[in-house]
Amino acid sequence: MTTLPTRPAVPASRYRWSALVAVAVTVLSWAAAFVAIRAVGASYEPGPLTLGRLLVGSLALGAGLLVTRRWVWPTRREWALVVLCALAWFAVYNVALNAGEQRVDAGTSAMLVGVGPVLIALFAGLWLGEGFPRWLVIGAIVAFCGALLVGAATAGAAESDVLGVVFCLVAAVTYAVGVLAQKPVLRRLPGLQVTWLACTIGAVACLPFAPGLVSELAAAPAGATAGLVFLGAVPTALAFSTWAYALARMDAGRLGVSTYLVPPVAILLSAVLLGEVPPLLALVGGAICLVGVGLSRRR
Repeated sequence: MTTLPTRPAVPASRYRWSALVAVAVTVLSWAAAFVAIRAVGASYEPGPLTLGRLLVGSLALGAGLLVTRRWVWPTRREWALVVLCALAWFAVYNVALNAGEQRVDAGTSAMLVGVGPVLIALFAGLWLGEGFPRWLVIGAIVAFCGALLVGAATAGAAESDVLGVVFCLVAAVTYAVGVLAQKPVLRRLPGLQVTWLACTIGAVACLPFAPGLVSELAAAPAGATAGLVFLGAVPTALAFSTWAYALARMDAGRLGVSTYLVPPVAILLSAVLLGEVPPLLALVGGAICLVGVGLSRRR
């Protein structure tokens, strides 16, 4: 009996390094998104910017879906959850974040949205019966105090800054709702399929902004339009793909901790590329928010 030649085993270290590269791409992409939104927001209003980003992301994700050819037909309940994820995380989240970043710098926005994991845990305890462990409650209180400090630091004498903080917190809430809606769907449906569906449904929900997008595309400088395409192709399509790749090869808890790097990287990129640095008190408040997120994950 002839033995077929076997393919050499791939060293485990190669998987580890590829996963770390995927994590780095994800963190850099999501951090860069806050800076790009801040820059592109000078030429695009929140609604048209959201629609343009989702259209580009839908096309890129759709191309990946055609290549993989993996499709599982959703049940009625899964369709409802995908629609909820699309409306919350892809539509309302982006509009709120875009509006917030027209009033608050990129670093402060990233710190405020960074309380999302605490909200996810709180909503899971409320809706999914996962309870409210002591450290979750402590972390939520600490993160809330940090958010209040950020709001006080950015308020100054301008009411619009406070409104920007509110928009960013709305983005954090809708992000949490979207993640909780997506979580049960991913148990059976491929991640790329779920992301494409949510992105496409979100784009359809934002179609009322189409006239504004058309007029702003005609008037916006080439650099701003390139930034819009970047937001759809990299933070939306590429980063979600690298996140899924890393999640398949790393512990979910450790991978989740990597998102704590997004606000510091966003602050650094904002300082280098835009010359914007959050107020010192806002930095302190953002650090307190991240401490609260960390405490909420403690067991």
